[in-house]
Amino acid sequence: MASYDYEGASTGYDESSATHRGGSQPPSSGQDLGYDPNFVPDSVKSFVVHLYRHIREKNVYEIHQMYETSFQTLSERLFKDTPWPSVDAVAPYVDNDHVFCLLYREMWFRHLYARLTPTLKQRIDSWDNYISLFQVVLHGVVNMQLPNQWLWDMVDEFVYQFQSFCQYRAKMKNKTDQEISLLKQFDQAWNVYGVLNFLQALVEKSMIIQILERENEGLERFTATDGYDYDGGSNVLKVLGYFSMVGLLRVHCLLGDYNTGLQRLLPIDISQQGVYTIVIGSHITTIYHYGFANLMLRRYTDAIREFNKILLYILKTKHYHQKSPQYEQILKKNEQMYALLATCLSLCPRVNLVEETINVQLREKYGEKMSRMQRYDDEAFAIYDELFSYACPKFITPSAPSFEEPLVNYNQDAYRLQLKLFLYEVKQQQLLTGVRTFLKVYSTISLGKLASYMEVDEPTLRTILLTYKHKTHAVDSDGKIVSNADVDFYIDDDMIFVVDSKPAKRHGDLFLRQIVKFEGLMNDLERVKPEKLEKPEKLEAGSRS
Repeated sequence: MASYDYEGASTGYDESSATHRGGSQPPSSGQDLGYDPNFVPDSVKSFVVHLYRHIREKNVYEIHQMYETSFQTLSERLFKDTPWPSVDAVAPYVDNDHVFCLLYREMWFRHLYARLTPTLKQRIDSWDNYISLFQVVLHGVVNMQLPNQWLWDMVDEFVYQFQSFCQYRAKMKNKTDQEISLLKQFDQAWNVYGVLNFLQALVEKSMIIQILERENEGLERFTATDGYDYDGGSNVLKVLGYFSMVGLLRVHCLLGDYNTGLQRLLPIDISQQGVYTIVIGSHITTIYHYGFANLMLRRYTDAIREFNKILLYILKTKHYHQKSPQYEQILKKNEQMYALLATCLSLCPRVNLVEETINVQLREKYGEKMSRMQRYDDEAFAIYDELFSYACPKFITPSAPSFEEPLVNYNQDAYRLQLKLFLYEVKQQQLLTGVRTFLKVYSTISLGKLASYMEVDEPTLRTILLTYKHKTHAVDSDGKIVSNADVDFYIDDDMIFVVDSKPAKRHGDLFLRQIVKFEGLMNDLERVKPEKLEKPEKLEAGSRS
């Protein structure tokens, strides 16, 4: 593109570049259906020409329309079961522009993953394409503006393809000799360190953390402008860096490193509206992984609050996204987060943190199961297992297989480990059921009396009470110890004093709801045109006015 200035980047599309390992177009999963990678329909020619022009002109609105609508329409109509035309075939229509070809290929692979099953060679080529694209962004001068949706999809797809590759590589039992040879040859493809380094490099090079800090001081307008640069600059690096923090949270959750994932997200204040809330996929992904990480770290109240907010948001807005290509994913994550919320509330019954609307939905979906989960017997553990398995991320083992040993499938190992750790935590909560029940009944009770009720001796009871204290407290992101307990207590000599954390009455919420109802009533009355009333008769003296 003539308006771009890339340092050290070629101006034309180079067939022998690293994105084409071996120099040939990667084999398509749709070739056996009569797919010709070199045939470009007129509608596709028109699409790439106009998209190329709009990117050169920085026309974000038109780019967004073509990306969100035109690309999906053409995919549905012409490429439902086959890939799009190869990048070599469309390159002549866009001046063989190097960066546009990288962007086109990123969309090409994303469509392939969504519609077909990529081959190992295609997975490797997609990794190379992301390397080339991110290196241009990191080391070049990118003078273009792209829609936030596209930039989010780049990061989201990058992490998804990494996850997909790890799952694919871990299924070694039925691999062919050719696949094993390719895995050995390209052992750095989708390497976990490479994925983390690129995401971290985007965060650091974009200086997005400093930008958000300056915004808090009133010196920047990143969120106010939705991340766009209205002074003629580029939003690409800044917004990619911003979304990469969400990508890092997701990768660390897939690896089971929840504390590091939450640390990477700290620069984004999720209690406020931000650029991450503008794109529905980004909003849901952020809160889903944030909530799940807090669940695994026993920060149940934080998880409950955020699940409650996002589920309420989806409930109010999901009808606006019915025609969106992400609609099915929105519904799936919505159901998964209800399952996670049910799990959190079963371990930490802070129902006062949940809006009534969401609580009604939750009880309809999981009311019976939540009642059974309180018993902590084998049936309860089976339900915890079921909900966790349904709602958890698809954990990955990032290490490469050992090719010397007998080839086995190990794609479920990471999931089984996380499930085992979670159920071990649930098992430990079994001791707390009796304690919580008695603490809710009494305001003061002696250690000896409670020990006799629970049929244990006093030293064992003290151990149980210490366990209760430990399991109902967690360390937050600032290193402070916070309580998750709905009922707390302290011991003075041999007496237990109970502190019941009653929810504060929300008088403000009540008045706001009544005001909204009253305004609705007034609007209804104003729309009614009353008939002309006759002049009332004069009131008799002494009658009430």
